[in-house]
Amino acid sequence: MPWCPSCDRFLSPPTVTAEGTCPKCGRAVEPGRAHTSAPAAKPHPEEELPPVPRHLKVLGAAMVVYLGYRFLQGIEWVVHRF
Repeated sequence: MPWCPSCDRFLSPPTVTAEGTCPKCGRAVEPGRAHTSAPAAKPHPEEELPPVPRHLKVLGAAMVVYLGYRFLQGIEWVVHRF
């Protein structure tokens, strides 16, 4: 979010001028992580996501095993019911 330190407020990215200045006071704004629409502005490279923690992988695998077991129980119940 672009921030204007002299006006002490956040600006929406479309309101920042092409030169990267505040439309109200005309001073340079701190770009933060916002993408500006200015052609001279270089986009930020995509940040690499951290790896998925091991405990979430184990939890996901346990959930798949549990739901698979419950699915088989449901199939067995339907077969014996009719």
